[in-house]
Amino acid sequence: MLNPKLDSLYKDWLVEATITEIQEKITAQELTSEELVLMYLARIAEFDQAGSKINSIIEVNPEALHIAKALDFERETKGSRGPLHGIPVIIKDNIDTADKMHTSAGSLALAESYAKKDAFLVKKLREAGAIIIAKANLTEWANFMAENMPTGYSSRGGQVMNPYGPGKFIVGGSSSGSAAAIASNFATVSVGTETSGSILSPASQNSLVGIKPTVGLISRSGIIPISHTQDTAGPMARTVQDAAILLNALQGVDKEDTVTASNNLVDIDFTEFLNNDGLKGKRIGIAREVYFDYLQEEQKPVMEAAIEKLKELGAEVVDSVVIPSTKEEWDINVLLYEFKTDLNAYLKTVDASIGIRTLEDVIDFNTRTGEKALKFEQKILLDSQETTGNLTEPEYLNSLLKDQYLSKENGIDAVLQEHDLDAVVFPNNFGAMIPAKAGYPSITVPAGYTTEGEPVGITFTSDAYSEPSLLEISYAFEQATKHRKPPVL
Repeated sequence: MLNPKLDSLYKDWLVEATITEIQEKITAQELTSEELVLMYLARIAEFDQAGSKINSIIEVNPEALHIAKALDFERETKGSRGPLHGIPVIIKDNIDTADKMHTSAGSLALAESYAKKDAFLVKKLREAGAIIIAKANLTEWANFMAENMPTGYSSRGGQVMNPYGPGKFIVGGSSSGSAAAIASNFATVSVGTETSGSILSPASQNSLVGIKPTVGLISRSGIIPISHTQDTAGPMARTVQDAAILLNALQGVDKEDTVTASNNLVDIDFTEFLNNDGLKGKRIGIAREVYFDYLQEEQKPVMEAAIEKLKELGAEVVDSVVIPSTKEEWDINVLLYEFKTDLNAYLKTVDASIGIRTLEDVIDFNTRTGEKALKFEQKILLDSQETTGNLTEPEYLNSLLKDQYLSKENGIDAVLQEHDLDAVVFPNNFGAMIPAKAGYPSITVPAGYTTEGEPVGITFTSDAYSEPSLLEISYAFEQATKHRKPPVL
């Protein structure tokens, strides 16, 4: 860095700094939030578009330094708002911010779109004193555009790289930039979104903690949608504690999002469940059938070692449990039908001057723009456009009923009840689809690395609003293993 005062902090301390460690330095007057933002911007300059070219940041907040300075002054004169006061956060570029940053879902069609108001979760972050330092690149339209689009690619932002092996290992998606940026230490924590695996996949691939919450814990309002049945935002962080702190700020009841009225954890402090002995006495089922078959050979020993560690930490491991609906023929009809309905409703909230008010407008824009917008075509957009948008079709309704029954009563609920389990284990994100369809929570934590250095994650899943138990399990595993190590950029 150019600032001699910050040089040693930048080189020797910033990488992997946690929320607690940052707050301790600020309290000791060894650091300000303004200086912290400067250091993260320096890392972005050094490694995102230059150096390793991670390409995780789609837009930097031009007000970030001013916000930090204002929060420093507030801390001095009024005190701290809490653990996120002055902490830089990156959010995925499908989440509305009413500021000088665009909200585009990585699409050129929305490249000039400014949201009229903050998403509910953004409002909550600002109230907690967080600094939104940047927006993250992502798989375009949250990976609901083309059948062969690689994870982390968007026509607006280009290709996000996995910092553990740029061009060698997949980055995972669709919250690719949210993951790669935090793995690369471009901010303290980030927010991703998931419809089916979009937090768990990039978190596993980038040696992060990713929390995919129960649908209803975090408001969906102000987020460019795929499916009102499955969509949720969630924390991505380098530690379970940081993820829990962020989850505290994100959750809440939003009068504009009906499902949040079902949140029975609204007054919970999730950090209270960070227990080193959190695995003792827990019954953990290992869902091997189908899901472990997706593992590459070099990933399998990592997962087996993780399972043995669960036993060492006092968990009662029930091996080879079977989710009854695992081998059912699943479809994506719920997403195809809901996407048109939900996206058209969202697009009515954007500035009419950009000329994009419907899914049909998006498709027409891409067609006119050509190769730059359609490198991987837009088959999924076209398929969704063929629906009525009224959600009256028997195909949709029958798929919705099927998904709900097979993912819940004859899915996660069934296996939990049959074996009296606290949680089910999947490797990486390979079991993400069934809890996603159920709207149930999952947490992934680093499980280790292959001999080539590719990260592997272990994912814990349970029933609705079981986040406290999943945090106990995840934290105990993380603290006993401390697998995460930063990538060499």
